[in-house]
Amino acid sequence: MTLLEILARGSGAIAAYAAVGVILMIVGFYVIDWATPGKLSEIIRTERNPNATLLTTSALAAVGLIVAASIWSSGGRLSEGLAGTAVFGLVGIVVQTVAMLVFDRIVGISVRDLVKEPELQPGARLLAATHLAIGLITAVAVI
Repeated sequence: MTLLEILARGSGAIAAYAAVGVILMIVGFYVIDWATPGKLSEIIRTERNPNATLLTTSALAAVGLIVAASIWSSGGRLSEGLAGTAVFGLVGIVVQTVAMLVFDRIVGISVRDLVKEPELQPGARLLAATHLAIGLITAVAVI
């Protein structure tokens, strides 16, 4: 295999993984949007709500951890790696959503209430740490 072929194949793999990662982050964004009152992009862009921004940022970072771990564990098998990345990313998004609902019911920390608050709340920090922890747990499970 020539250097040009290796570079072309590697570039194609990077583009494919990046596309799956971006799709998963968009899905993750809309799942968070579903869990919050109002339109999440407006809450972040117009209202500049720090709670919504922190929760969204942490959830997307967690998806990124899962995507990175899936790529790492693929062992160079592109089609298996892409499929694993998609499935494990979706599982991570579902687990994060379930965790938000559990925290709402059991602990009493509501995402819906947090995004109505104009100041950064301790509950948003807790849920953000939960998102990252779930992303890390899922990522390590993939490896």
